[in-house]
Amino acid sequence: MRILFVHQNFPGQYRHLAVSRAAEHEVVGLGDAANLRGKPPLPGVRRVGYDLADADKGAAPWRPLRPLDAALRRAAVVARAAENLKTQGFVPDVICVHPGWGEGILLRDVWPDARTIGYFEFFYRPSGSDVGFDPEFSRGGFDSSLIVRGRNAALLLGMAACDAGVSPTRWQHRQLPEAFQQRCEVIHDGIDCDAARPNPAAGIRLKRERLRLTRADEVVTYAVRNLEPYRGFHVFMRALPDLLQRRPDAHVLIVGGNETSYSPRPAGARTWKAKLMAEVGTRLDISRIHFLGRLPYADYLRVLQVSSAHVYLTYPFVLSWSCLEAMAAGCPIVGSRTPPVEEVIDHEQHGLLVDFFDREALLAAIERHLDRRDEARAMGERARQRVLERYDLTTVCLPRQRKLLLDASNGEGA
Repeated sequence: MRILFVHQNFPGQYRHLAVSRAAEHEVVGLGDAANLRGKPPLPGVRRVGYDLADADKGAAPWRPLRPLDAALRRAAVVARAAENLKTQGFVPDVICVHPGWGEGILLRDVWPDARTIGYFEFFYRPSGSDVGFDPEFSRGGFDSSLIVRGRNAALLLGMAACDAGVSPTRWQHRQLPEAFQQRCEVIHDGIDCDAARPNPAAGIRLKRERLRLTRADEVVTYAVRNLEPYRGFHVFMRALPDLLQRRPDAHVLIVGGNETSYSPRPAGARTWKAKLMAEVGTRLDISRIHFLGRLPYADYLRVLQVSSAHVYLTYPFVLSWSCLEAMAAGCPIVGSRTPPVEEVIDHEQHGLLVDFFDREALLAAIERHLDRRDEARAMGERARQRVLERYDLTTVCLPRQRKLLLDASNGEGA
């Protein structure tokens, strides 16, 4: 079987599936050349980059049409890269593509006989999910609705070019238009529970502070790809002055970059970290707050393994891998009572859930974990068990993903 994976930031969600299939099949990954640059190779996977500099340039479109315009330009560049692959003799049986950036819109025109499986990650809605959720940053009105519709126009074109789809959680699946729900399966990307696991002996050394922290210490952790409001960074930071005052022995480890993945850029500051530090920094004991930036995966796991209370906050949006990795590592979690967090964590069973905006409830939940260590660790053990049962990479998710590929190559499925 020949399999093509298409993702502007390849491998993206396809890392494990692409490597596992490359052992038996011919696998090609097609992605944005700028994003591929500097990434380590994947065993057995041939990578091909397309260059957006080759996209046709025109007048800047009306703002609501910008996502569609960008998607169509990217689709044309990807189609040319696909035609080049075709002239080299590569004709895939199955194409796996994330349609969010427009890459899959024209692939059927290049390879009409290939079966295409889309990764249907998120369908935006003008209300009821992330848009308008946070009143501090909400635009509202018809302008906001137009922007959402423009973003979805590109997504709908890509989804319409797919024979079947996969969505990582039930809630994300329910956000799709009904017609697409019917040909989309719920299969998570998978969590490597052999890597993300509890380690009672774990420790993390902070060289600059000459400090070593272990599970015996009071360690509050927060870990995301980027520090931004979509993942509740503003809520967490505003709670820290009171937390540090109440817990004189606590240390806070913050993992994440200073870019923005989903939120708007902060007004009046270069980064959300800078903006929030300007707001609350004078009330913080800086010696006990440790911004670690983005870490190598092994170091990131050690942060989770020493955590006494791990905070995961999010708008109603895509569920982060970090939430499930923290569960797999046995962290006592304080999560936001928002979908799809509620889908993976039952309150007081696998962690504690609080209202996203309730700072006092957040503080109380963190303190409960710090004060009741045995109870907290029991919740962490149950959280790991849930991930093993529902989201384990090796035993649950990869087998289902492989079956989806096999069914598609045999012409089965939606």
